Amino acid sequence: MIVSSAFAGKRYAVLGLARSGLTSVNTLLESGADVFAWDTREEARAACDPRVTLADPLTLDLTGFAGVVVSPGVPLNRHPIGPHAASFGVPVIGDIELFALARASLPAHRVVGITGTNGKSTTTALVHHLVEAAGIPTRMGGNIGLPVLGQDPLPAGGVYVLELSSYQIDLTYSLETDVAALINLSPDHLDRYDGFEGYAASKARLFAMQRADQHAVFGRGDPHTLRIAGEVSGSRAGTLVHIVDPNTLEGQKDWPSLQGPHNLQNAAIAVAIARALGIGEGVWREGLKSFVGLPHRMERVAEADGVLFINDSKATNPASTAPALGAFPRVHWILGGLPKGDDLDDCAPYFDHVVQAYTIGEAGPRFAEILDPIMPVKRSEMLCDAVRQAMDEAKPGEVIMLSPACASFDQFRDFEARGDSFRQIVEALIADRAAPCPPSDRPTVEGA
Repeated sequence: MIVSSAFAGKRYAVLGLARSGLTSVNTLLESGADVFAWDTREEARAACDPRVTLADPLTLDLTGFAGVVVSPGVPLNRHPIGPHAASFGVPVIGDIELFALARASLPAHRVVGITGTNGKSTTTALVHHLVEAAGIPTRMGGNIGLPVLGQDPLPAGGVYVLELSSYQIDLTYSLETDVAALINLSPDHLDRYDGFEGYAASKARLFAMQRADQHAVFGRGDPHTLRIAGEVSGSRAGTLVHIVDPNTLEGQKDWPSLQGPHNLQNAAIAVAIARALGIGEGVWREGLKSFVGLPHRMERVAEADGVLFINDSKATNPASTAPALGAFPRVHWILGGLPKGDDLDDCAPYFDHVVQAYTIGEAGPRFAEILDPIMPVKRSEMLCDAVRQAMDEAKPGEVIMLSPACASFDQFRDFEARGDSFRQIVEALIADRAAPCPPSDRPTVEGA
């Protein structure tokens, strides 16, 4: 756990006692802070450290508090905690800002911050892998893996690699990343922002927090990312701004877990970060070969009778699904769930890669309506039926891929549960084509 004298003797309120909230509570307590905390769930409050004062910060006089720490899931544009804290002049922050404040107490280190609409998790895990391959002590956190505050601090010379969502950046004010990267931008989470420009501005703040002598890395696949790159270029030396052309990176055929045009971009961004950290080409090239992809993101779960099964459950919007379709020439595409939009336009450039589509979930009827004039479509409704039907149709050399282009909450708890169910179904049907489907993972309350 990271502790810091920066918090000693100060008073904080923590709203939300899930993973990042509990970790923040523990860091603050062990650092000598006075902590008030609240969660609407009684079981979460009951599990809290007895040194904590249980109180809803909305009911507190926050005069003299150093901050209110909230989960990234709290919608700041709608939740009353923002105006309430502001009325006392108290900042609303997240666990990444606590990490930023604690950095001065830690052994000398560097921090990499990675953001973007799609590809963040894969790129973050890949950078962590390349740093590890170079023999440099490293930790991975932020929007991936364990909360960074809950991990042991690195020895001198280490590198923290953080995946940062826009929500986390919104709650962060002083994180000077030695290398910051923006992979891409496309519309997402617009319910939290004043249109797309507000969302893009949130991502751009990662670079505004940097010093002028720190590295900035950008993809070049969309005009929004290039606009931010141009703005950053005007404020620092050209050698510190890296606009990455993935087509200059050769050897992708040798990286089994990094196939497809999107993974070529992710790899190119990761290599630019590795170079900025001083990692040599011999190390990062071997690292690209040995990298094992993340669960639920272009994950190869099985191969049977010449058919490859791909779990891409983490593709929760069409822009994320599109490059997965582009990675394979003949795809049996399982899609649907809780839609984030009303079209599949981002996927259209790769429709000719689809042998047949199998629609499931709430979005199924609308997606079938879109795709029917273009390709064969089965209205499968349930994931198990879609997998069974695809297995009946697929031929050797083809791919059966779950890449839903939707959130999971209509039928599953989260994208991990959806991906796990896909894997279980595939394994059961391969073992016995007559096996019954594993039970679904429907939430008791359909999700938000």
